[in-house]
Amino acid sequence: MKKVHFFLIIAVSLFLSACSFLGEVNDSIDYVNQATDHVNKLNNFAEEAPQLIEQAANDLAIQKELETKLVTLKQDIEAFININDVPSVAKDIHQELVVKNELLLGEINEVLQNGHLALDQLENSQLLTTVNEITNLLNRIKSLGQ
Repeated sequence: MKKVHFFLIIAVSLFLSACSFLGEVNDSIDYVNQATDHVNKLNNFAEEAPQLIEQAANDLAIQKELETKLVTLKQDIEAFININDVPSVAKDIHQELVVKNELLLGEINEVLQNGHLALDQLENSQLLTTVNEITNLLNRIKSLGQ
Protein backbone atom coordinates (compact mmCIF):
# COMPACT_ATOMS: atom_id res chain seq x y z
CA MET A 1 0.00 0.00 0.00
CA LYS A 2 2.88 2.36 0.79
CA LYS A 3 4.34 1.68 -2.65
CA VAL A 4 1.05 2.67 -4.29
CA HIS A 5 0.97 5.95 -2.32
CA PHE A 6 4.60 6.59 -3.19
CA PHE A 7 3.98 6.06 -6.92
CA LEU A 8 0.81 8.14 -6.75
CA ILE A 9 2.73 11.01 -5.14
CA ILE A 10 5.45 10.77 -7.80
CA ALA A 11 2.86 10.68 -10.59
CA VAL A 12 1.06 13.75 -9.23
CA SER A 13 4.38 15.58 -8.79
CA LEU A 14 5.40 14.81 -12.37
CA PHE A 15 2.00 15.92 -13.63
CA LEU A 16 2.18 19.21 -11.74
CA SER A 17 5.70 19.96 -12.92
CA ALA A 18 4.66 19.21 -16.50
CA CYS A 19 1.74 21.63 -16.13
CA SER A 20 4.10 24.27 -14.79
CA PHE A 21 6.46 23.70 -17.72
CA LEU A 22 3.59 23.96 -20.23
CA GLY A 23 2.45 27.18 -18.56
CA GLU A 24 5.94 28.63 -18.93
CA VAL A 25 6.03 27.59 -22.60
CA ASN A 26 2.64 29.21 -23.23
CA ASP A 27 3.77 32.39 -21.44
CA SER A 28 6.92 32.43 -23.58
CA ILE A 29 4.91 32.06 -26.77
CA ASP A 30 2.55 34.85 -25.69
CA TYR A 31 5.49 37.11 -24.92
CA VAL A 32 7.18 36.31 -28.25
CA ASN A 33 3.96 37.24 -30.04
CA GLN A 34 3.64 40.51 -28.10
CA ALA A 35 7.27 41.47 -28.63
CA THR A 36 7.17 40.51 -32.31
CA ASP A 37 4.02 42.57 -32.89
CA HIS A 38 5.65 45.53 -31.14
CA VAL A 39 8.86 45.30 -33.15
CA ASN A 40 6.87 44.90 -36.39
CA LYS A 41 4.99 48.14 -35.61
CA LEU A 42 8.32 49.89 -35.09
CA ASN A 43 9.68 48.40 -38.30
CA ASN A 44 6.61 49.51 -40.29
CA PHE A 45 7.07 53.02 -38.96
CA ALA A 46 10.77 52.99 -39.90
CA GLU A 47 9.89 51.93 -43.45
CA GLU A 48 7.24 54.64 -43.88
CA ALA A 49 8.93 57.48 -42.01
CA PRO A 50 11.63 58.64 -44.47
CA GLN A 51 9.09 59.29 -47.22
CA LEU A 52 6.62 60.87 -44.78
CA ILE A 53 9.33 63.15 -43.38
CA GLU A 54 10.26 64.26 -46.88
CA GLN A 55 6.64 64.92 -47.83
CA ALA A 56 5.77 66.58 -44.50
CA ALA A 57 8.07 69.50 -45.25
CA ASN A 58 5.65 70.67 -47.95
CA ASP A 59 2.32 69.18 -46.87
CA LEU A 60 0.62 70.06 -43.59
CA ALA A 61 -1.74 67.05 -43.84
CA ILE A 62 1.23 64.66 -44.12
CA GLN A 63 2.90 66.44 -41.22
CA LYS A 64 -0.24 65.89 -39.13
CA GLU A 65 -0.35 62.21 -40.20
CA LEU A 66 3.28 61.80 -39.16
CA GLU A 67 2.54 63.47 -35.83
CA THR A 68 -0.39 61.09 -35.26
CA LYS A 69 1.80 58.09 -36.09
CA LEU A 70 4.41 59.26 -33.58
CA VAL A 71 1.80 59.73 -30.85
CA THR A 72 0.41 56.23 -31.52
CA LEU A 73 3.92 54.81 -31.56
CA LYS A 74 4.64 56.52 -28.25
CA GLN A 75 1.56 54.90 -26.70
CA ASP A 76 2.57 51.48 -28.05
CA ILE A 77 6.06 51.89 -26.61
CA GLU A 78 4.73 52.88 -23.20
CA ALA A 79 2.41 49.85 -23.19
CA PHE A 80 5.29 47.53 -24.12
CA ILE A 81 7.58 48.97 -21.46
CA ASN A 82 4.88 48.32 -18.86
CA ILE A 83 4.48 44.60 -19.61
CA ASN A 84 4.75 42.84 -16.26
CA ASP A 85 4.27 39.17 -17.14
CA VAL A 86 7.61 38.45 -18.75
CA PRO A 87 8.61 34.78 -18.67
CA SER A 88 11.95 34.02 -17.08
CA VAL A 89 13.52 32.90 -20.38
CA ALA A 90 12.74 36.32 -21.87
CA LYS A 91 13.86 38.57 -19.00
CA ASP A 92 17.23 39.49 -20.53
CA ILE A 93 15.90 40.28 -24.01
CA HIS A 94 12.95 42.14 -22.51
CA GLN A 95 15.26 44.29 -20.40
CA GLU A 96 17.30 45.08 -23.51
CA LEU A 97 14.11 45.96 -25.38
CA VAL A 98 12.92 48.16 -22.51
CA VAL A 99 16.21 50.09 -22.50
CA LYS A 100 16.03 50.65 -26.27
CA ASN A 101 12.33 51.54 -26.09
CA GLU A 102 12.97 54.07 -23.32
CA LEU A 103 15.65 55.65 -25.50
CA LEU A 104 13.19 55.71 -28.41
CA LEU A 105 10.51 57.20 -26.18
CA GLY A 106 12.88 60.01 -25.20
CA GLU A 107 13.64 60.69 -28.86
CA ILE A 108 9.93 60.80 -29.71
CA ASN A 109 9.33 63.19 -26.82
CA GLU A 110 12.05 65.47 -28.20
CA VAL A 111 10.42 65.66 -31.64
CA LEU A 112 6.91 66.03 -30.21
CA GLN A 113 7.30 69.36 -28.48
CA ASN A 114 4.16 70.35 -26.58
CA GLY A 115 2.32 67.56 -28.37
CA HIS A 116 3.18 68.89 -31.84
CA LEU A 117 5.71 67.61 -34.30
CA ALA A 118 8.93 69.59 -34.62
CA LEU A 119 9.89 68.42 -38.10
CA ASP A 120 13.40 69.88 -37.97
CA GLN A 121 14.04 67.97 -34.73
CA LEU A 122 12.78 64.74 -36.33
CA GLU A 123 15.02 65.16 -39.36
CA ASN A 124 18.06 65.55 -37.08
CA SER A 125 17.12 62.86 -34.55
CA GLN A 126 18.47 59.35 -34.11
CA LEU A 127 14.91 58.00 -33.94
CA LEU A 128 15.10 55.79 -37.03
CA THR A 129 18.51 54.48 -36.03
CA THR A 130 17.12 53.44 -32.64
CA VAL A 131 14.12 51.76 -34.31
CA ASN A 132 16.52 49.81 -36.54
CA GLU A 133 18.52 48.72 -33.49
CA ILE A 134 15.33 47.41 -31.91
CA THR A 135 14.24 45.58 -35.06
CA ASN A 136 17.62 43.87 -35.16
CA LEU A 137 16.62 42.10 -31.93
CA LEU A 138 13.71 40.36 -33.70
CA ASN A 139 15.63 37.14 -34.41
CA ARG A 140 16.54 36.79 -30.75
CA ILE A 141 12.89 37.33 -29.78
CA LYS A 142 11.69 34.70 -32.25
CA SER A 143 14.22 32.18 -30.94
CA LEU A 144 12.52 32.36 -27.52
CA GLY A 145 9.41 30.75 -28.97
CA GLN A 146 11.28 27.74 -30.31
